[in-house]
Amino acid sequence: MNYLNNTPRYIKLCLIPAAMVFSAVTTYAQTDNEESGDVYTLDDFVVSGTRTSLAKARDIKMESRVISDTIVAEDIAKFPDLNLAESLQRIAGVAINREAGEGRRVTLRGLGPDFTRVQLNGMEVLGNVDSPQDSRGQGSRDRAFDFNIFASELFNRVEVKKSYDASQTEGGLAGTIGLITAKPFDYGEGVNAALSVKMGSNTLTGDLQPRTAFQVSNTWGETFGALISVAYSERDTDEQGTNTFRWRPSANEQGSDISALPAETQAALTNGELRFARGNRISSWQSHQERLGITSAFQWRPTDELHFTLDILHGEFTGERDELHLNSRGANSSSWLGGGTTVDGVVYPNSTINELRFNENGEVVFIDVSGGNNATETRRQLAENEFDQLVLTTDWQISDALKATILLGTEKSTYDIPISDKFYLETFGDVTTDYTLDPNDLTNTYGFDPADPTVWRAHEIDFEGRFQETTFDNAKIDLEYTFNDTSSLKFGLASQEFFNSGFREINSNVLRSDFQSGAVDDDISEYYKIFTDHEDQDWTIVDFDAALETLGVTRSIAGSDRIYEVEESTNAAYVSYLWETKVGGKRLYGDVGVRGYETDVTSSGVASVERVVDEETGELDEFEERITVGQSYDGFLPTFNATLELKENLLLRLGLSQNINRPSIGSLAVNGDVSGVPDSETEEFNVEVGNPGLEPYESDNIDLSLEWYFGDIGTFAVGYFFKDITGLIGTETVENVPFSETGVPLSVLDGLTPDSIVDEFSRPINHEDTTIEGIEFSFQSDLDFLPGPLEHLGFVGNLTFVDGELDYAAPGDDVSLIRSIEGLSDVLGNATFYYETDKWGARASANYRSGYVARATPIGNDEDGDGFNSTVYVDFSAFYQLNHKLKLTFDVINITDQREEQYSDLTARRHYNSTSSGTTFFTGINYKF
Repeated sequence: MNYLNNTPRYIKLCLIPAAMVFSAVTTYAQTDNEESGDVYTLDDFVVSGTRTSLAKARDIKMESRVISDTIVAEDIAKFPDLNLAESLQRIAGVAINREAGEGRRVTLRGLGPDFTRVQLNGMEVLGNVDSPQDSRGQGSRDRAFDFNIFASELFNRVEVKKSYDASQTEGGLAGTIGLITAKPFDYGEGVNAALSVKMGSNTLTGDLQPRTAFQVSNTWGETFGALISVAYSERDTDEQGTNTFRWRPSANEQGSDISALPAETQAALTNGELRFARGNRISSWQSHQERLGITSAFQWRPTDELHFTLDILHGEFTGERDELHLNSRGANSSSWLGGGTTVDGVVYPNSTINELRFNENGEVVFIDVSGGNNATETRRQLAENEFDQLVLTTDWQISDALKATILLGTEKSTYDIPISDKFYLETFGDVTTDYTLDPNDLTNTYGFDPADPTVWRAHEIDFEGRFQETTFDNAKIDLEYTFNDTSSLKFGLASQEFFNSGFREINSNVLRSDFQSGAVDDDISEYYKIFTDHEDQDWTIVDFDAALETLGVTRSIAGSDRIYEVEESTNAAYVSYLWETKVGGKRLYGDVGVRGYETDVTSSGVASVERVVDEETGELDEFEERITVGQSYDGFLPTFNATLELKENLLLRLGLSQNINRPSIGSLAVNGDVSGVPDSETEEFNVEVGNPGLEPYESDNIDLSLEWYFGDIGTFAVGYFFKDITGLIGTETVENVPFSETGVPLSVLDGLTPDSIVDEFSRPINHEDTTIEGIEFSFQSDLDFLPGPLEHLGFVGNLTFVDGELDYAAPGDDVSLIRSIEGLSDVLGNATFYYETDKWGARASANYRSGYVARATPIGNDEDGDGFNSTVYVDFSAFYQLNHKLKLTFDVINITDQREEQYSDLTARRHYNSTSSGTTFFTGINYKF
């Protein structure tokens, strides 16, 4: 697929002036006679090196009035990592999760991605990509930002604010991550440009992966400047391994022949004491990804007192995906049990279990089956994501004492999966499945050849699509009045409009009954393919387009569901007093303030209504009903921050604050299910809906940091944080309540009254409290005390310990309680050694994240939550400076091919999903004009 052919026309027009400027700059560079081979230096640091980046970041951290960390680009269009999330994991307290080896989302100080507010050029934003895997939350509706939507080359600074002050927008309990794109006046006078071209490959995919970025800026005196940057990358990914699709208890209701098993094993099975892996899948998730990002920045300074900055950003991320499985397909998705059926008059009996072994937990870890129902799943997806933002910032020094900053911004992002289709094949054959060799993996041995297309038949086709859209509109003004050298007053107003909507389209079981009966030929000889990319096994899949053409099927969607809209309108104001004084001859400075906010929420969705009109025949009346519900909440958030200079370069910081976090989009959406059954006296109903009446989570925060700055780049810091959070969301299920208590309008069903009895009512509610505390250690320094060539070594490292527990505050025993904090890793660590001279340098980094809970809520009888085991990712990069313009680069990502291991059930920790994504290599050039 040619990515740029699908690029909007106005984006292509943006590229035309960039090409013209590039041509002019190239000509300018060719006429430059200063061809010195020396590396340009500034304050004894190599401009394009790690040391400069660390020094700049240290200065920003030192001057901040809150506890923060910063990452600064090493050079024009050169961030220290290939992905923003991967750069962020170098900061103490930050953990990331990965998709196909690439960083995607951020967990900060033990709280998941939903708790971290992300700003882009000063404006809050939301950009969703998604996960290709259902077990990792594909299509989830949340407030988390996916950092892999943008190439890192588009940014020159990332800031992480860990403590809170009143001038910050409320809403990020974990902290605020600020992304800043380049500005023309960042690079001095005249024309500045840089080009980065890399080519890479991956050990699993073997493809060529181009990655390029270009940035050019110009300033006309000190009045006007313009900048444009473009980043494009393309790559294939393959994340492959095994998958169980969770585990489920079974009593052999399906009727497999178990006569060959010992009597005690038969008894355990028929008594429902054994639990089986549902899928036993050998799996591969493949994707062809293309990513385009364009930023423009214009700065106008008509006077020394008045500055305007206009930032425009456009991003596109497209993935053409293939998800492929070879798996069991027993009855009721219960491993190799049952599975018998009749196809075009031919009877296939239920499976025969020849041998079965289970562990002390009743989990079947080995099974030998004859006539097992085998399946392959061929899934194709097209995922398209677009992001557009425009921000106008005005800085105005109104008088010597009063200055103002005004921001107006708008953002729109779309997450569209127009195609998410599945084609299933089926056969019957002998298989053994073994979990005893590796508790986090499985081995299937087949008594037939899964790569022989003649043994397979067509079984079923499913069509699906999803869409989600988010818009943000921001307006805010910040003013600061300076009384004297030691005190000032900051105050401001902010207004924010947030809108999020989405739906799903689905058409399932296409041709299933026709294949079964023989009405449609289930022969696949005209559209099969052999999948050979998995390291463990080859098997038969389908060519989707050829299959639809052969079968005469036109892709169609039967209807939409999960339709929702959530709108939030927030107005806020704050006031903060900034002060400075002396205590015992030592400088003490800080601020004290309060922020007030008011939020109106309107949630609209479509509930699926199912009413049994005849209990004897089971006749159903099914329809959809739109529901709209609104609510408001407000509050005040006090803040206090202070910094004591114990010595010139030794700072002690304290932050005390209150903050909030707004509930997830999925919890606020009112779409759900309403069903009713009549009887002789009254009607009883079941209702399961979202809850737009949810209040935000509230947190009392204590932050402490002791920071020592030494040498040219040296920093040592110890930080402590404590958060007391109330109002976390869990699921409440209550019985026999009046319909009036559900919040659902009576109009969803004729004849409803406020007193109609709801047999079972489920919804998310605020009912849990938690405390999180942790300690962070971070250190960075040159190791120039070492002898000889070792003096060019340096080290950057951090270590974080986090602890958290939940207090159950839900009423009654009918409430399903969340017992673990999702996303919390109790140990995080990062270590980077770098070696750098004027001509060359190298850097090796290792990042450790201990295991964590991904989902704390049960899924039926399959599992009581799930999580991930610990990981260590190791990366390497190097450069060689040919001259002051040209630099060669080499990068290796995920050197050890770290395996991602997801487990099922928080107590039993059964194998769920185990995948690896290979090692990626890049080599390239950076050229400065």
